[in-house]
Amino acid sequence: ILGTIMGLCRISQGLFYRLLGRSYVELIRNMPPLVLIFIFYYFVSGQIMPVLGLDEFILAQSETTQRLCELLFAPPSFLSAFFSALVTLAIFEGAYIAEIVRAGIQSIDKEQWEASHALGLSKWQQMRHIILPQAVQRVLPPLAGQFISLIKDSSIVSLISIQELTFQGMELMAATYLTFEIWITVTLLYLLMTFTCSLAVQRLEVRMARGRAW
Repeated sequence: ILGTIMGLCRISQGLFYRLLGRSYVELIRNMPPLVLIFIFYYFVSGQIMPVLGLDEFILAQSETTQRLCELLFAPPSFLSAFFSALVTLAIFEGAYIAEIVRAGIQSIDKEQWEASHALGLSKWQQMRHIILPQAVQRVLPPLAGQFISLIKDSSIVSLISIQELTFQGMELMAATYLTFEIWITVTLLYLLMTFTCSLAVQRLEVRMARGRAW
């Protein structure tokens, strides 16, 4: 969502929105994700979460609610780190998605805009009915690649004790000393997730192409 909004800002006719989109993209794409992780970890955990009181709110709920929260998100004691990681990955990946969306929309022929304008469509109607349906099909492959990159980039949040796949692998290594076997397993699991994502997008592309042919 963030990437799409910023991508639309990048092609906006308003100077403010163009500057906003470009500043966001240039700033985030030129910062290492590891630096962003620590910035948002200490900022969200130290400044925002105490104000929201989310930890205390969850702990005050029933045991069933706490277990549901732990299943869907993270244990109450790790909520600050979890939301820090979530915000960081969303902002970091959103910058790349913004450029994908911008390039996809700008790849549509200028004649498409002119023809839809001649039909009396508003800017929103042009974007919704004419431009975006064509742009979506063009940006699917790079979006799939970016989503795969997101899956792989999620491994860096293990540095702030988020119990994702890499973190669990390191915990197992510390307990069993089976370094090679565990890293191979972690690699295969990442490969399974990324391959499944790639396959799903390929099937979606085929279905969209068939629908367009009709």
